[in-house]
Amino acid sequence: MTPHDTRNANARGTARIITEVLAPWVIVLTLPLAVAWAATRSLASTLGWGLIVSLTSSIIPMGVIVWGAKTGRWDSHHVRNRAGRLVPFIALIVSSGLGLALLLVLGAPWMLIALDVAMLVSLFATGAITAKWKISMHSAVAAGAVVILALVFGPLWWIAASAVVAISWSRVELGDHTAAQVAVGVAVGAVVGGTVFIAML
Repeated sequence: MTPHDTRNANARGTARIITEVLAPWVIVLTLPLAVAWAATRSLASTLGWGLIVSLTSSIIPMGVIVWGAKTGRWDSHHVRNRAGRLVPFIALIVSSGLGLALLLVLGAPWMLIALDVAMLVSLFATGAITAKWKISMHSAVAAGAVVILALVFGPLWWIAASAVVAISWSRVELGDHTAAQVAVGVAVGAVVGGTVFIAML
């Protein structure tokens, strides 16, 4: 193996790690807990409210995706094939909608409701685009999360934008997306998610 091949292999290995560590389901699993903490400053309330969103917007939909990947319904748990994204999107919308209903009925903190609505609207926006063009969900979710964290916890969290750059690079490096697809993902995630969240507060 030449030095060039070694560098390429190392880059792809790094890209795979970033893709998994900053996958949408991981971000959506943890973001509601952070927002719930900001809204309540109570560990019990953080776990109670945050886990409702984490369960319905991350764990259940990811379970559907993993099941589909294992049964050959789509190519992998990243659903690289654009045509295979329909069922996961429907599962995510239904499950997230259930979570939002629970938050409303149970009287969750408004900030957490705003987060759930922002994520749902972002999902509809990226879903509409991906029906025609393979927008990067990784980049969209990461960008939206950074904007919301900065709004909730302060401008220091804009440093986390480096994670958006990293995940976008990883998707291009692995050949799953083009630079245009990750750029549009970042723009849609940041603008739609951030705007809806602010409007709801």
